[in-house]
Amino acid sequence: MHLLLLEDDPLLGEALRDFLRAEGHTVDWLTRLSQARAALPSPYDALLVDWQLPDGSGLDWIRGLRAAGNATPILLLTARDRVPERIEGLDAGADDYLVKPFAPEELAARVRAAARRGAGQTTPRLVAGPVSLDPAARRAWLGETELNLTAREWALLEALARRAGRVVPRADLEQMLWGFDGELSSNAVEVHLSNLRKKIGRDTIETVRGLGYRMAGRA
Repeated sequence: MHLLLLEDDPLLGEALRDFLRAEGHTVDWLTRLSQARAALPSPYDALLVDWQLPDGSGLDWIRGLRAAGNATPILLLTARDRVPERIEGLDAGADDYLVKPFAPEELAARVRAAARRGAGQTTPRLVAGPVSLDPAARRAWLGETELNLTAREWALLEALARRAGRVVPRADLEQMLWGFDGELSSNAVEVHLSNLRKKIGRDTIETVRGLGYRMAGRA
């Protein structure tokens, strides 16, 4: 899934970003509301929003999104744990409310649950060439056959499918893989793409020399 994480605490933000990337998600970690407003024209599967940010209230931002008709699943992240505050957060438009400190595994599970609910309402499958993806369930198919993908392969496939028909710079894919456990070799992108191509067909992902990689568009 493609997630927007809005969290100004550098230690927590980095930890959550890396954990969620290791789970196979694409994560844009931002620390200011101004950055989020600029980023939001891009589609996201879920927004993870801190209540209090250096340049304003995440809760007020959520209210504005809902008033504008944005139905993206939103998880509110905050240290505020009083019942009236929980009610205020949910009434403002958050789909879920997570009190700090929390286990990143719980956040990941709640993200999956929120995305499943959203997928059941409005989010279609992604289709890129012969491959289709269900981002909420993190499942992919080649034709009618479900693919067995590693977390890294899924992350690369989703990133390429979301920009099908366009070149994705190698540096973008490499940066995404940094969130996984273990050291990143200099040819990590090529190794995992090679394994992915064996599963979905070598011609489905094109190497654009000097620029990056491009996945076939909608069939």
